[in-house]
Amino acid sequence: MTIDSTIRTALLMGLLMGLVIGVFYLVGGAEFGFFGLILGAIMNFGVFWYSDKIVLRMTHAKEADPVQYSRLHDIVSRISIRAGIPKPKVYVVDNPTLNAFATGRGPGHAAVAVHTGMLQTMTDEEMEGVLGHEITHIRNRDVLISTVAAVIAGSLSYLTYLLWFGGDRGDRNSILTLIVVILAPIAAMLIQMAISRSREFVADSGGADLSNPIWLASALGKISNSVERNPMREGNLATAHMYIINPFKDIKFASLFSTHPPTNERIRRLRGMVS
Repeated sequence: MTIDSTIRTALLMGLLMGLVIGVFYLVGGAEFGFFGLILGAIMNFGVFWYSDKIVLRMTHAKEADPVQYSRLHDIVSRISIRAGIPKPKVYVVDNPTLNAFATGRGPGHAAVAVHTGMLQTMTDEEMEGVLGHEITHIRNRDVLISTVAAVIAGSLSYLTYLLWFGGDRGDRNSILTLIVVILAPIAAMLIQMAISRSREFVADSGGADLSNPIWLASALGKISNSVERNPMREGNLATAHMYIINPFKDIKFASLFSTHPPTNERIRRLRGMVS
């Protein structure tokens, strides 16, 4: 993770927390603003310790048997050694759509999960590219950052709902409140998506270094085509940012605030590494 990228991510996370505190302040003044700070800290603590378990349960991931999925375990082991981190736990999701994700709070406390469709379709080289990308996320602790951002953004949207619909608004500046209700969730989602998109480019570069940029570019093309043909129609939109490519392509709301850079641009950058 570069210094510039780390600083940018920290600033974006700070903006998200500032939005939460600001909304609480508008609801109930300085005392509520302090409560918003405490609540944000509690949410971050909970996500730090339990994000991997929550995500794996939400996606119906099952731990990959080392014998049945020996090929997958071998690839994860090779990439982990190259990345210089402990081998993460390995999971599979019974889904024909090609995709994969990582979760956890960092090296030594992480997991990677792949869809069964990917195991049936991709070459070992393409699998190395994908898993190199995901293991880079783990090495850089991107998954934790993105999950915290998603929790804060989601909580802020709920807070603005309470602000507008909860209780008596007669003594409040209704115009200001309406502006906050409309703009705060949008701002939170934009910040969250900016965090996610910036981390994807970094993970692509890391995945290329750990495997081969052409392998990852080929895998991204296959995954994108698979999602276009057979997007996931069930699942929690809050997990979209965790996948290597957004699996909910056919849901209009999911494309409104994209969690990932354009796939064509990612492929172009990867191919440019060998030209």
